Amino acid sequence: MSNQLPIARLSDAHPKPTHLRYQYGTAGFRTLGSVLDSVLFRVGILAGLRSKKLDGKTIGVMVTASHNPEADNGVKLVDPRGEMLEASWEAHASTLANAATTDDLVEAIETLVRSAKIDLSKPARVVYGRDTRPSGTALVASLRDGLAGIGAEARDAGIVTTPILHYLVRAINTKGTKDAYGDDSEDGYFDKLSGAFKRLIAGKQSLPPLIVDCANGVGADAVNKISPRLGDSLKFIPHNTATSTPGALNNSCGADYVKTSQKLPPSLSNHLKIGQRGCSLDGDADRLMYFYIDERNQFRFIVDLVKTAGLDSDVKVGVVQTAYANGSSTKYLAERLPVRCVPTGVKHLHHAAERFDVGVYFEANGHGTVLFSSGTLETLNSHEPTTPAQSTALNHLLNLTQLINQTVGDAISDILLVETVLAHRSYSGLEWDSLYVDLPNRLVKVVVEDRHAFQTEDAERHLVSPKGLQNKIDDLVRRYDGGRSFVRPSGTEDVVRVYAEAAIKSQADELAFLGGDPGSRPKEFL
Repeated sequence: MSNQLPIARLSDAHPKPTHLRYQYGTAGFRTLGSVLDSVLFRVGILAGLRSKKLDGKTIGVMVTASHNPEADNGVKLVDPRGEMLEASWEAHASTLANAATTDDLVEAIETLVRSAKIDLSKPARVVYGRDTRPSGTALVASLRDGLAGIGAEARDAGIVTTPILHYLVRAINTKGTKDAYGDDSEDGYFDKLSGAFKRLIAGKQSLPPLIVDCANGVGADAVNKISPRLGDSLKFIPHNTATSTPGALNNSCGADYVKTSQKLPPSLSNHLKIGQRGCSLDGDADRLMYFYIDERNQFRFIVDLVKTAGLDSDVKVGVVQTAYANGSSTKYLAERLPVRCVPTGVKHLHHAAERFDVGVYFEANGHGTVLFSSGTLETLNSHEPTTPAQSTALNHLLNLTQLINQTVGDAISDILLVETVLAHRSYSGLEWDSLYVDLPNRLVKVVVEDRHAFQTEDAERHLVSPKGLQNKIDDLVRRYDGGRSFVRPSGTEDVVRVYAEAAIKSQADELAFLGGDPGSRPKEFL
C-alpha cells in the first residue's frame, strides 16, 4: 500500500489503549475525550478512504459530544450530501478504531481497500470542525495526522455547530451544479437562513424578543453571528454563553437538561417572564427545546401552504416520529397527516422522511428537520400559480426550502422556522401551548446484566424477549387510563429504558416503574 509508511509512522504516535473497545453508532464515537486520541487519528484515515471511494467527494468530520458532559467528546463522519455516514461503513469505522497495533491497523486498512474496491490513486477531500470542548484542540491535531497519513486535502472549518458542518459538506459537493445548496462558507450559511426568514415574515407583526439558552456551547457563537443579519425581524436574548468557563458546557442548562429534568434551567428562572417564549440549544446546536410550559411540535403550517398554493394533489406531507413521541402529539398529528413510527436514531427518521414529498421528522429530545424531495423542489420551481394567494403561498414554500437545513437537525434553523410559524399564526406562547396537552410521562433507566437479552419489534414498541415480559407490561398498561409503556435496550451500555405515559402524572410514574415496590425502584434516568 502506497500510504503504508506514513500511516505506520504516524500511527505509532497515536497508540490504541489496550483496555478499551470502541463502537461507531448513530452518534459516531463518543466517550471520554481523554481516550479518543487513537480514534481521531483512525477516523482521519477512514474519512480519506471514504472520499476516495466516492471519487473525491468531500467528506465531513465533526468533533463533538453534543449534549454530553464537558469531559466527554466524540467524532462522526458526514457523507457528501450532508447526511450521516452510510450504515455499512459504521462497521469499518469500528474495525479500524479497534485495531490493536499499528500492524493490525495497516492490515485492516488494506482489507477495507480490497473489499470496498477503493482506488487509492483517487483524491481525498475532507472538511472538519469541532465544538468548544477543551479536549477538541488535541483531538483535531490527531485527526489531522490521520488525514495526512492517507494524503487527504483537508479544510479546517474551525469551531462551528454540527449543522453548519453538515451544511458545508453539502454546499461544497453541490457547488456549481443545479442542486447548489448555498455558498460553502459559514457566512453563506447565516446569509441563507436569515435572508429566507426575513422574506417569510415580511409584513408580519414582530414577535417579542426570544430568550435563547445556548448551553454554554458553540450555539452562543452562532446566535451572536446571525443576530445582526436578522436585525429588527427577530431579537434574541442569549443566556448561558460562557463558552470558555471550565465545566459550564451543558451544566444545568441546554436542550437535554430541559428534556430530561422537565424544568427551566435555573439560570433562566429570573429572566423568563410569564408568557415569554424561551428555548434551549444543546452543546453543538443540533437540538432545540422551546418552552412556555412544555415544548410543542406543530408543523401544520407547511401543509396549509401546500394547499393554498394549489399543490395538495402533487405534494404529500408526512411526519416521522419514534416511540418516545408523546401520545398526544401523535394523536394530534395523525388526525391531520400521515404519521410513521420508526426505531430510535436519526438515521432511521431521516431515511423514513425521505419517502414523503415533504417529510417532517423529530425526536422527543429536540432533534429534527424537514426534507423536501428533489421531485418536490422541481415542482415548486416550475409550478405556475393562477391566483395572487397561490403565488404568495408558493413563494413562502420556496423560502422555507431555503430556511430549513435539510441535512440534519439544526437548532438555529429550527428557531427561525418556529418563529416564522408563530408570526404567520399570530400565536403567543399561550396559544401555541393550547394546541394539545401532553400526556404526563416518565422515563427511567434500569441496570441489567445483559442488554442483548432484550429484543424488540414494531419500532421498538414491543418486546419479543425475554419471553413473557411484554404480556406483563400489557397487563399493567390496561390498568391506567391513557396508559402506554415500552421497554428498549440501550445501544451502548447494559441498561434498559422504560418509557410510560398515562392520563395522570402519578399513574405515569407507577407505570414507569412497572408496578414494582417503591422501596426498590431503580435509579431514574429522568
